[in-house]
Amino acid sequence: MANKRLNAAKSAKKDEFYTQLADIERELQHYWQHFRGKTVLCNCDDPYESNFFKYFALRFNQLGLKKLICTCYNGSPVQGNELIIRFEEFDEEPKKVAYKVEITEVCDMNGDGAVDLSDVRYLLQNDKNVLSILQTGDFRSGECIELLKEADIVVTNPPFSLFREFIGQLMKYQKSFLIIGNVNAITYKEIFPLIKTNKLWLGPSITSGDRKFNVPDDYSLNAAGCGIDENGRKFIRVKGVRWFTNLDHQKRHEELDLVCHYSLEEYPKYDNYDAIEVSKTANIPFDYDGVMGVPITFLDKYNPSQFEIIKFRKGNDDKDLAINGKCPYFRILIRNKNPRKL
Repeated sequence: MANKRLNAAKSAKKDEFYTQLADIERELQHYWQHFRGKTVLCNCDDPYESNFFKYFALRFNQLGLKKLICTCYNGSPVQGNELIIRFEEFDEEPKKVAYKVEITEVCDMNGDGAVDLSDVRYLLQNDKNVLSILQTGDFRSGECIELLKEADIVVTNPPFSLFREFIGQLMKYQKSFLIIGNVNAITYKEIFPLIKTNKLWLGPSITSGDRKFNVPDDYSLNAAGCGIDENGRKFIRVKGVRWFTNLDHQKRHEELDLVCHYSLEEYPKYDNYDAIEVSKTANIPFDYDGVMGVPITFLDKYNPSQFEIIKFRKGNDDKDLAINGKCPYFRILIRNKNPRKL
């Protein structure tokens, strides 16, 4: 049901899903070494409700950031409760305005001896150099592309319906990134070649289950797993969420422990490709030196030093891989670089 909600959101362009702070914290802990002295861009993030902005603003000094830039696309339909900003020169509500926030330091603004959210709020409300108006805030606009050029690392939750385009822009401008999306993006013709050539890989903190996302107030809550949280904000749960990145992390280099032994009976071959079917990542045989078809979730365990990615989904006849005329779920064809013999 969560995937149906996701697809419906994509069709209606209702893909403003707000990532939970706990999920951001669990993933970002693997990358701290990449951020010192860097400019971070969160280019789909309104400080009213963006937990990405909150995370980096509160850890600005701890991470040793050079600058934090956040941009908002024509404001946000969700009014935040913690970072309330007033645009005195505008008659309309601030959430209707597209703007950017640029922070180069976060200090103890109120003199209470600690740097916390109240200092960030004070900074936004009182420093006119921090906040400015944008024309649209669209990440594809000229003004936002100039900000992208300035940035070292992009960290955000882009609109799911624009995931291909968002990744394409990051690759064009050769940016480091950490973004969240759906696991099915692995199958996109624009994405899989990047994975195959080790230009993009999955983050370590999410490998299964669903994740909670806040959604705009006008979002329909008509399925199991939806609800309203303790702060009165609507949320949904979405399955198949993954982090996508080109920032290296230690778990990417951990070797997958293989315990299964190859046998003809347990590992049938495909009709249209010289490879065996492996229905679960845990069942990859340690002693097979040929090509194997594995589920796309194999990429959660993928170590580029241990395995080589050959291709995706298709056999020699350019049709889906098949066994006795039947096609299993999508498969990634891989080879073990260092098979062990009994």
